[in-house]
Amino acid sequence: MAEVDFYKSCSQCPRNCKINRGLKQTGFCKETDELRIAFAGLHYGEEPLITVFGGSGTIFFTGCTLRCAFCQNYQISQDGLGKAVSTEEFARLCLKLQAEGAENINLVTGSHQIPVIAEGIKAAKTLGVNIPFCWNSSAYENVEMLELLKGLVTIWLPDLKTLSGEFSNKLFGAPDYPQVATRAIKWMLDNNPMEIKEIPAPPNAKAVDWADEFSPRDKMFSGVIIRHLFMPGHFGETADVLEWLKENADGNCCLSLMNQYTPVQFNEEKEKILWRQKALSNIENRLVSKQEDEDIQDLIEAFDFDYLFYQELTDDTSWLPDFTKPQPFSNKLAKPVWHC
Repeated sequence: MAEVDFYKSCSQCPRNCKINRGLKQTGFCKETDELRIAFAGLHYGEEPLITVFGGSGTIFFTGCTLRCAFCQNYQISQDGLGKAVSTEEFARLCLKLQAEGAENINLVTGSHQIPVIAEGIKAAKTLGVNIPFCWNSSAYENVEMLELLKGLVTIWLPDLKTLSGEFSNKLFGAPDYPQVATRAIKWMLDNNPMEIKEIPAPPNAKAVDWADEFSPRDKMFSGVIIRHLFMPGHFGETADVLEWLKENADGNCCLSLMNQYTPVQFNEEKEKILWRQKALSNIENRLVSKQEDEDIQDLIEAFDFDYLFYQELTDDTSWLPDFTKPQPFSNKLAKPVWHC
């Protein structure tokens, strides 16, 4: 099927909006058939397996299939910040990230634009991009669309946010999220066996907190890293997710358990702020407590996962991005290469 056909009566994501995005109509994701990007750069704060030495070459797409009330990237995922690029421009951006030393091309929140991104990846490979492509998503996506990325993307970085339909409906507007996300993640696991190699340190290795400056580091070339963000006050949600991962994914993937939930100071009109406040009333909109952090670590120890990353607890909120700036992150966390 031609790329354009997927946009005529759009059912790319589970929303099944059935609108003609080729005629510049927009559905839930608020995007037409144009590929729009807000930021691209080297990111040094991703998981060690994809940050390695050179950083992950992140490309942040405009739009999203979810509407998470707490989204730190709301400016681009929900409020439309971004610029349209052609397939050739996308391919050249990938090539530029590779030239800057990226370990991979990290495609952030592209679930609503899979056909055109797939064509862009093919074009990038033709230009000479030979580092792995990484799919960084909420996992709220149709397996039939993921098939378009098979063989093009080898590293998968999905979220598994919750297994509660009631919870996901209140916070993301997607009561079917648990069924959709677990199906997508199982497909990723079935089609992408783990390949991790030890890479020697280059002379200009960037110092990091999690590894010796001159020692080799592990790099993922293929496989799945499943992320889960702990929501303050909802220990049971995380326990349920970890139990599912232990039964369905342990040994076939890496788990990244995050404790970085941070209240965002949204700069939006009153109507959107009121909607967010109502949605966020379903959780405790605050930083993770020290006691919660200790309880999570006890839970991790009890499940005894084969391969798991867990962050150190911090009250630093300076990492929150502002995509209206050419450098949305701190200089320690990222190096800009392109901005809308």
